[in-house]
Amino acid sequence: MNDGTVPRSLGLVGGLGVGATVYYYQELVKAHASRGCLPNLVMVHADMQRVLKHAAADETPELARYLAQLIERMARAGAQVAAIPAVTPHICVSELVKLAPIPIVNLIDAIGREALAKNFCRVSIFGTRFAIEKKMFGQMPQAEIVLPGPNEISVIHETYLEMANGGRGTKEQYERLRSLAFRLIEREHLDGIVLAGTDLSLVFNESNTDFPHVDGARVHLDAIMRELLG
Repeated sequence: MNDGTVPRSLGLVGGLGVGATVYYYQELVKAHASRGCLPNLVMVHADMQRVLKHAAADETPELARYLAQLIERMARAGAQVAAIPAVTPHICVSELVKLAPIPIVNLIDAIGREALAKNFCRVSIFGTRFAIEKKMFGQMPQAEIVLPGPNEISVIHETYLEMANGGRGTKEQYERLRSLAFRLIEREHLDGIVLAGTDLSLVFNESNTDFPHVDGARVHLDAIMRELLG
């Protein structure tokens, strides 16, 4: 900790979607409590439709400027470190780190480090269509990214948006994604699946994820805590 009692202040970009933000908030509170301290937190609510529109159109400079404005607001409120609890906005992360006034805990980097630690050399991605198709995980040079089939990508994307927009997951959504994960691992001879979408935490957790995987939200949260507590 920076002064022995209070962690650095985190600026959290919320709203992308609400369920993911709530999950990060709950897990950050638990993580701080386990270390005997209280969260020092600032939050803004982003416009998810605007973010998705920029991402779909490959408008990464525009998206980076929008997110940088939100992070600047949090920095003025005292945030010292920023984090975005969603994968899709990281499509502009290389531009964003140059514009943001405070450091950003990069989710893509955190996932890459975990995949390397697990010796995952051949993986597929679960998340939005943007995360799967836009080669956002090119920063994982040690791993070959195997794309699901077009129909499978649509199933993953549409299921993900159902959960993100609804703020909850269902047993049917869990079974749909779980069976697809096993099918891909067997068919494509994968080392595992990268769960590259925070809202996947609405259906997957440590106790029920029974296929080889990297939990993107979990490794991102761990990276955030290391940054806050030094």
